[in-house]
Order: sequence, then C-alpha cells, then structure tokens
Amino acid sequence: MSIRPVKRVAQSVPTMEGAGVKLRRAFGFGETGETDPFLLLDDFRNDRPQDYLAGFPWHPHRGIETITYVLAGTVEHGDSLGNHGTLGSGDVQWMTAGRGIMHQEMPQGDDKGRMHGFQLWANLPSSLKMAAPRYQDVQAAAIPEITDDDGTHVRVVCGEFWGKKGPVDGVAADPRYLDVFVPAGKRKTLKVEVERHAFAYVFEGDGAFAYASKPFGVLTEKQIDGEEVLFREPVGDRSLVLFDAGDEITVQAGERGIRFLLVSGKPIKEPVAWYGPIVMNTQAELQQAVSELRAGTFIRD
Repeated sequence: MSIRPVKRVAQSVPTMEGAGVKLRRAFGFGETGETDPFLLLDDFRNDRPQDYLAGFPWHPHRGIETITYVLAGTVEHGDSLGNHGTLGSGDVQWMTAGRGIMHQEMPQGDDKGRMHGFQLWANLPSSLKMAAPRYQDVQAAAIPEITDDDGTHVRVVCGEFWGKKGPVDGVAADPRYLDVFVPAGKRKTLKVEVERHAFAYVFEGDGAFAYASKPFGVLTEKQIDGEEVLFREPVGDRSLVLFDAGDEITVQAGERGIRFLLVSGKPIKEPVAWYGPIVMNTQAELQQAVSELRAGTFIRD
C-alpha cells in the first residue's frame, strides 16, 4: 500500500461560459499532462438566476465526452440528433460527442433559485474520435449509493467501488467517478489504481489529504497500519487536489465533514489539439473540423 502524495492544490477560478453563465473552473484549456484523460472540470453553482439562465445555447462538440452531474436545479438539453430531456437533482448525462454533435444546455434553478452541478470533459483516443455520438442519461435512482460503518457515503457514478458498479459504461478512459462524503472528524483511506491519474474536487466542508507516510515505532492515533501519516494544510470548498502516483488516498475530515468528487482514469498519452469543445490530435485535424463547422458539414450521418 502506498499513499498518493498530494502533487498540487489549487482553487477553482471564476469564469464565464455559454451566453454569460458565471461558474468556477477547476482546470481546463491548459496543459493536460497532469489530468489526462480529463481535459476540463467546471463547477456551475449559483443562487442568482440572472447569472445562469442564459445557459449554453447551441454549440459544437467533437472528439470528447462530456459528463454533466446535477446536484440542485435542472438542466434542459437537446442536440442535433433529436435527443432532448431534463436532468434533475442527482442525475447524470454522459455524452460521447465522437465525430460531431451540436448541443445545448439550459439550466433552471430549484424552487429557491439554486443551481448546482459539474461538467467534466474526458478526452477520446484517436481511434474513437470519429465514432458515432451517443448518450447515456442516468437518473439519480440508478446510481448506487454505499454507506460504510463510519458513516462515509459514496455515490458510484462510473466505475467499480466497494463492490458496486456505476451505471455509466463503455467509456474510453475507463474512469471512476465518485461522489464522496466523509463525516466530521473521520479519517478515510480510499483505493485508486496506481496506473490512473486522479484528482479530488472539494465542494462541501473541509479537510486534509495525506501527502506522505513514514515508519513510526510508537502506536499513536495518527497511525495507519504502523505508519504515521503526514497531511497537507486543510482544504475547503472549491479546492482541486491533484495526486501523484500511488494506490490509495487518505483524507481527514474537518469539523463539518468533507464532500468531494474523486475522479480517476487511465491516461491516453496522445497529443491534444483543441479549439473550445472540439478536441483532436493534430492541428490539421482541428483545422478540418473548424472548416466543416463553417461550411455546415460538421454533422455526419
């Protein structure tokens, strides 16, 4: 067993997307080496309807998968293939854009005007960038939820964890996407396969993540399996935690508990050329996609 050291901690950054939606970006539109196969993570959270109601009108996607996870409010969506629907609290949409799709997403608040959700972009390998688009719309009731003896609660959106398998499948990056809550004062160690890149995004409460361990001869309450664990400074709401190599992470929850997304995936290790929501491997492929978009030939049968 080896703890994944904390490589870097960063706060999500205020930004604006779509037709003027105010949100926070944890990472995206930069160097992808640390997060491969993931490209971007946005936290769209607001209780001011004027900050999100303009939404994300028609826009193209190619070469990626987008994962939308709604915690509060609803998101109405539609696309150029005739698909449409509404995501509610706890629902997930996993869209494989493949060779191209036009898409729109229009958020609506709950009865108190609150809106909260996440959108994660996962890259597609070159062999699947021009695959046929597809949707996986998953209702909240279909997502397995597990509560451990210490009160730790996990929703398994994708991948396998603690004997449960999430409903989203057939995804190129073979990701694991978990929504984790650790109760106040509790310490929890969670397995993450060593060959995966992994990050946590904290969105409620606070706590500290372990970054190292060392042999320790005298048993103390800080020990885990005979080792004293060293923790980084506490992190709170809207914090991104990137992990280095290892096969487990350890988190110590603060006085309010801590809730975070824990996401991991196998790196694709291919070149990335992107222009907004179009992500290819080369500049030539990217230029072709943009030319098709301008010529009206972007959507293929």
